[in-house]
Amino acid sequence: MTRDQQVRRLMSLLSKGLPLSTAATKAGMSEPTARKYRRSGRMPSELKKQHTWRTRPDPFAELWPEIEALLERDVGLQAKTVFEDLQRRYPDRLPPGQLRTLQRRFRDWRALHGPDREVFFPQAHAPGEQGQSDFTSMNSLEITIAGIPLKHLVYHFVLPFSNWEYVTVSYSESFESLSEGLQEALWALGAVPAVHRTDNLSAATHELIQTRGRDFTARYLELLAHYGMKPSKNQPGNAHENGDVEQSHFRFRNAVDQRLRLRGSREFATMTEYREFLRAIARERNASRKERLDQELECMRPLPARRLDAFREQDVTVARSSVVRLLHNTYSVPSRLIGHRLKTRIYADVIELCYRGHVVYYLERIRGYDNHKIDYRHIVSSLVRKPGAFRRFVYREAMFPSVTFRKAYDALVGRSSKWADLEYLRILHMAATTMESSVEAALARLLAAGEVPEYDAVRSIVEPEAEIPWPMIQIQQPDLAAYDQLIA
Repeated sequence: MTRDQQVRRLMSLLSKGLPLSTAATKAGMSEPTARKYRRSGRMPSELKKQHTWRTRPDPFAELWPEIEALLERDVGLQAKTVFEDLQRRYPDRLPPGQLRTLQRRFRDWRALHGPDREVFFPQAHAPGEQGQSDFTSMNSLEITIAGIPLKHLVYHFVLPFSNWEYVTVSYSESFESLSEGLQEALWALGAVPAVHRTDNLSAATHELIQTRGRDFTARYLELLAHYGMKPSKNQPGNAHENGDVEQSHFRFRNAVDQRLRLRGSREFATMTEYREFLRAIARERNASRKERLDQELECMRPLPARRLDAFREQDVTVARSSVVRLLHNTYSVPSRLIGHRLKTRIYADVIELCYRGHVVYYLERIRGYDNHKIDYRHIVSSLVRKPGAFRRFVYREAMFPSVTFRKAYDALVGRSSKWADLEYLRILHMAATTMESSVEAALARLLAAGEVPEYDAVRSIVEPEAEIPWPMIQIQQPDLAAYDQLIA
């Protein structure tokens, strides 16, 4: 098939005085074809006849007025929905292969008669004017840490002008995660933009009950005031208004996925290794943005003298059940703290418990609401003394550290339900005071042998009585020659 480019070359060669045969060869066409285009003086695209006829009958010709009426009533209807309805009403008339034909008809109708569509307007960003923040889920990448799946987010900070970016791993869209990520990004950047923009994160905004809108929280405004930044947010439901960071989400996730494929594994030994893996990718992506970043840094404000603490404080009293309630979640603490008033520092990932200025315990922060984290070591000593409370204990399922412990308890209940609770609690107390892994191995060994894992049997495996042999003492006769030399 002859293209316009070939004919233009043919005409150029002929204008230089070359014979028709030579010009046709250099233009990549036959001599008769070259003669035809020389005679007509028109391009192939101009000679091509418009295809206005059908090669096969239109299966929707009779049905189209009915279909068009449906589209005029509701433009959101999909071709597949209408096609399936037509098949139900007109069986054996429309084979499945005609769906693509109807989809093309829908596309053409919307282009010619459909409603106006939303227009997106490219924005011109000034250097140093704005920084954007958002969280994005990384669960689709199926990362594992030491064999355990990692459910997590990434806090993403982007400068729209230069596309410089910074990432931190987080587990929830909390204010502590936002504060920690934003401050780390600013101190890594070494400067502060004039405006910080987010979408309607619950970490930065709250709902206005009367107006049904959203406004910034006091803590978020305090954070931005410390750095001299002005707050900005997009309209609810319009994520494209934060388009630079949204697009960076997609590109960063794709870059991480590709690097994982090259790496050949999605397994990491520690969280530190995974964090450094993400930071290395961000540094490589930022390497090509240095020139525009330098322009931004010249227009930005300097950093303040210090960071703000990225935690919130809350006072709690340890209940008689040896638990505290923090941010709608329940945590167990050592029973020695029952009745004491504690000051808590709630970070993005951990919670510090302080008593009179001393940090007495650390808790791993729970994600979500109305969840609990109960450590059996905190309460098993009391349960051993009150075994009757175990059967209806609210957090009883937390008293089974693994499936093996649960199987052991079920085996004890099958033997005798009267003393099963006490026997199991004695085994659990042994796990708390020795090594849980050793006790679990002993339980697995007894269960595999078909034996009931009683306390004495488990203890004999975990703490066998070693036979201590009597020491053989030999007293040698002293040599007195040294004494004779001393008194001589």
